[in-house]
Amino acid sequence: MDLTSFILVLFTTFFFGLYGIFTNRRNILLVIISVELMLLSVNSLLLVCSVYLDDRIGQLLALFILTVAAAESSIGLAIIVSYYRIKGSIAVEFINIVRG
Repeated sequence: MDLTSFILVLFTTFFFGLYGIFTNRRNILLVIISVELMLLSVNSLLLVCSVYLDDRIGQLLALFILTVAAAESSIGLAIIVSYYRIKGSIAVEFINIVRG
């Protein structure tokens, strides 16, 4: 496979994640999964371009982004679990009650 086919597949997965955010606004778990899909496609694009350009900066940046994405998803899921324990529902339209 050449570079353009890799880029086409990664742009397709990125837009699937973007489509998932706009179509599933009511389910917060699907929104988080869509954000993770977008981050995964950007990381893969960084890795493909890094290998193509024979540069290690893209690989280091992808490692940093993976670390931040793991922390973001774990904190987001912890907030969702605690909110579900308090309210009994994780519907997005009722989350505006959380404002402090």
